[in-house]
Amino acid sequence: MSRILNNLERAGSIPPKEELPAHVAIIMDGNGRWAKERRMPRSMGHKAGVERVRGIVKMCDRIGIKALTIYAFSTENWARPKDEVSILMQLLIEYLKNEMDELNENNVKFRSIGDRSALSKELQAAIDYSEKLTEKNTGLILTVAINYGSRDEIFRAARIMAEKYKNNEYGELTRECFEKELFTESLPEVDLLIRTSGEYRISNFLLYQIAYSEFYFTQTYWPDFDDDEFALALRSYAQRSRRFGGV
Repeated sequence: MSRILNNLERAGSIPPKEELPAHVAIIMDGNGRWAKERRMPRSMGHKAGVERVRGIVKMCDRIGIKALTIYAFSTENWARPKDEVSILMQLLIEYLKNEMDELNENNVKFRSIGDRSALSKELQAAIDYSEKLTEKNTGLILTVAINYGSRDEIFRAARIMAEKYKNNEYGELTRECFEKELFTESLPEVDLLIRTSGEYRISNFLLYQIAYSEFYFTQTYWPDFDDDEFALALRSYAQRSRRFGGV
């Protein structure tokens, strides 16, 4: 991995650190179609997708991106076949159990966002352990959205804020009050949103947080979104002019 990244950096493929996004969010799409084109079960696509997560996390950590948020399982994904949901949940558990020691050694801070109440006790325990183990780390912030839906998050934040205002916990209602109640309250705003597999939808992901994000869509399926593909996305971001409503 280090050799590949060094080659990319020497070739000028990765922009200078000051031109990189601080926070990258990724909708990882196309695992099933990747497997279908290879006449494999969908589960093999999801397993290949987990391997790609490992690579992207290492690359983000290596080049100095501050935060990476990935969409692992949405509130709508429960509608998938039960066997597929079970496989996805087991892969999440295995990822946390297999990767967390190395992530911790590399100073990565792990967080999970979403409604944990519907998750299995085993997955909840793995999330809790991972967050506790890495809570004092100061490097890359890896956030995994599990059973996450942005509309639910926004409604939840509004409800909590209203209750706190009713109990006189807020002097006045401000945007900052609202943002503190979001799952992402400790994260920088999303600079770059990536979606793989040729779909051009947000799919209920970080609707509030991407208000001024740059979007990058690619036809590449997630398991094939390698370091070179990620470097293309970063170069595209670095070439854009972000005016935030100005001129």
